[in-house]
Amino acid sequence: MMKIYEALKWASSFLREKGRDENAGEWLLMAQLGKTRAQMLASMQDELPSDIAAKFKDSVHKHGVEAVPIQHIIGSEEFYGRTFAVNGDCLIPRPETEELIYYTIEKMKRLFGREQALTLADIGTGSGIIAVTMGCELPGLSVLAVDLSDKALEVARKNAAEHEAEITFKQGNLLDPLIEERRKVDILLSNPPYIPESDREWMSEVVTHHEPSMALFAGEDGLDCYRELAAKMPQVLNRPALVGFEVGAGQAESVAALIQKEIPEAEVDIVFDINGKDRMVFAEIKE
Repeated sequence: MMKIYEALKWASSFLREKGRDENAGEWLLMAQLGKTRAQMLASMQDELPSDIAAKFKDSVHKHGVEAVPIQHIIGSEEFYGRTFAVNGDCLIPRPETEELIYYTIEKMKRLFGREQALTLADIGTGSGIIAVTMGCELPGLSVLAVDLSDKALEVARKNAAEHEAEITFKQGNLLDPLIEERRKVDILLSNPPYIPESDREWMSEVVTHHEPSMALFAGEDGLDCYRELAAKMPQVLNRPALVGFEVGAGQAESVAALIQKEIPEAEVDIVFDINGKDRMVFAEIKE
C-alpha cells in the first residue's frame, strides 16, 4: 500500500524527470480523491486505496510520457468560479480569458447602462466558457455562440446545460452564420486562433498534440481571424456596440489598427492583463 505523501513524492520525481510540471501530480490526485488541496494535505499519512493508486499512476504516466494535458485527464477546468467540461475537441480555458469577461462587463455598464435588452455573440466559442459565463453573470443577456467545429459545439452545449445558461448555438465560420441570418448584435466577443504557424515548432507537445490546431493557429502572423472579423463586423453590429478581442502578446497594436481601418469612428482601447501583457483589444462604437 502507498500513502498519499509517498504517491505525491513519486509523481513529483517522475514528472520532473520527464520535463513536466512536478506539481501536476497534486491536481491529478486531488481530482481522483475528490478533495481540496487543504483536505489532501491534511490526510498525507492516509493510505491510498489500491484502485485509486493504480488510476493515479496511470494518469501521471499519461501526462508525463504521452503529454496528455491534466485537464483532459480530469475532464474539466475551472473558469470564472465555475467548472467546465473540456476535451481534445476544444481549447483548455486559460485564466487570461477571465480578464476579458471582467473588462467586458465593466465596459458594458458604462456604454449601455443597466436597463437595455442586449444581444451578445461569442465567436469561436470552443468549450463555451465566454458565452456561458456571460449568460450566467448577466441573466438578462441574449447570447449567441458560434464555432466552426461541431465537436466543440457539443462540449459547449454540455457546459451550457450544466450551468443552466440559455445560449443559441450556431455552426459556421466566424461571423458568417450571423451575416447569413442578418442578425445584429450589441456586443461582439472573440478569443480566436491567434498563434503564428511558425510558433508550432517550439510549442509544448502538451498543446500541439492534444489541443485542436484549428483553434490555435491563424496564418503566418496569427492575424488571419482578426482580419476577417474586422472586415465583416460592420455588417453585424448595432449602434452603439462593444467589441472585445483576446489577442496574443504583441498583437494588440495590429489588431487595433485593423478595427480602426474598418470602423474609423470606433474608440479603440488596448488593455493589459495582470501579467502586464497587451492581451485585450476593445472597441466602443457610439450611436
